Order: sequence, then C-alpha cells, then structure tokens
Amino acid sequence: MQVDNDLQARWWALEAKLVERFGKKPDMEAILFLIGIQEFGELKEKFSKEQKQDLMHVAVCNLFAQSGYYELERVDEDGWPHFRQLKSLPVLDMREQENFLKDHILLYLEQNGF
Repeated sequence: MQVDNDLQARWWALEAKLVERFGKKPDMEAILFLIGIQEFGELKEKFSKEQKQDLMHVAVCNLFAQSGYYELERVDEDGWPHFRQLKSLPVLDMREQENFLKDHILLYLEQNGF
C-alpha cells in the first residue's frame, strides 16, 4: 500500500495548494472543470451545464492522453477539442478508478507547472 500512501500524500498536498489558492477545497468535478477550462483556453463569465460537462470530458481525455488512451483528433470551429480513443481504459473498481484519475491529475498539474 506504499503507492496508495504516496498518492494520498501527494493528493493532500494538492488539495492544500488549491485551498490556499481558491479559499476552499474543490471536489474532483471542480478540479476536472478547471483543467477543462485550461485546455479549452477560453474563460467565460458563465458556462452552461452542458458546457461544464463538456469541459470535464475535455479534461478527462487530456488527462488520459498522457498515458496513450486518447489523442487529440481536431479542434472544431468553436475551439472545442475532440479526441479519439486509442485503447480501452483498464477495468478498475471504484477506489482504483479514483486513484487512477488522481494520479493523472497530479501528473498533468506537475507537467503544467502547478
């Protein structure tokens, strides 16, 4: 369980940074939303519910592209990235899925200088 402990320690450090920066601890959806905005590249005053879901999808695809599961296929005329799945995601239980996602978030933020 050393890997889980290391991941958890790194995740708690990230949460502490986010609390410091935003004044409250964001949940997983909020973190994905922020990554989606970063990748979309346009900050709007307000996003529709559908656009928020799309931004979280963009985030997940970007995160898993780091491990070769997706690749950017194109960016449409409105600036939205579209991805192609290259291979199936691993079959994991809920805890493993969460850790898989957390690990990719931490890698993304590290690579992007956060």
